Amino acid sequence: MTGYGIAHRETDHYTATVEIKSLNSKTLDLTLRLPRFLQDRELELRNLLGKSLIRGKINLNFEVSRTAGARAATLFNREAVLAAFQEVQAIAQELGVPTTEETLLAALRLPGVLAGPDQAAEPEVEITWDELLPLVNEALERINQFRRDEGQALTAEILGYIDHIRVALADVERHDPTRITQVRQRLHNHLAELASTENFNANRFEQEVLYYIEKLDIAEEKVRLINHLHYFTETVYLPEPTGKKLAFISQEIGREINTIGSKANDSTIQHLVVGMKEELEKIKEQINNIL
Repeated sequence: MTGYGIAHRETDHYTATVEIKSLNSKTLDLTLRLPRFLQDRELELRNLLGKSLIRGKINLNFEVSRTAGARAATLFNREAVLAAFQEVQAIAQELGVPTTEETLLAALRLPGVLAGPDQAAEPEVEITWDELLPLVNEALERINQFRRDEGQALTAEILGYIDHIRVALADVERHDPTRITQVRQRLHNHLAELASTENFNANRFEQEVLYYIEKLDIAEEKVRLINHLHYFTETVYLPEPTGKKLAFISQEIGREINTIGSKANDSTIQHLVVGMKEELEKIKEQINNIL
């Protein structure tokens, strides 16, 4: 959800810039900085940004200022300059000080003579909202294009992690017959020892066998995991926002990986499971960047 978009326009009377930045966030968090004459458009802007950007910590900075030519016409407050000069000139005469260029400079330094920052920050010429709205749409299109480009790179990266999990799962599948043979031998030894005791109970023997078979069998987990991996890959390419759905699927993937690790009772498979968990953590980190 990170992104950046900017749109700029410069005319004979004003310069306008719309800058939009986006960071990752589970919800929509909007911060707007607008000129005073656009404050009544804040709700409209929030709705526009919410529909287009959906999620993220969004900062919009909208600046409008006069061009140099427009500022020059109103740089001085003419009436204030005349009044200030007359006042300074009168004081100079009372003190017997000759009137010089310094008198005018002293008048120009008095408060209210020069246009203040607030007066110069916004243009006096009328600017319609219809004239400025295309700038917002242009900045939105650029930030969305930024997100699309980033999304394509993230898709390739995430699918690479999914492929790594598939490879590890295939290794689990190849090693599983060896594991089963080893488990069968251990069970045979334990059960032979149990059958040789005087208190051997056939019903208990059958219950123990069924218990260990169910506890150590990972066939269903492997099937569910490969199905989750397929579903994840399909979901990535859906046209609508899929970030939350992918997060849910990754949770199911993690659940099956953990179950395989806990039931396998095999060091080789445990190592493969650790590798799958590492890849899954990378996926979860990148999912935060997806809408």
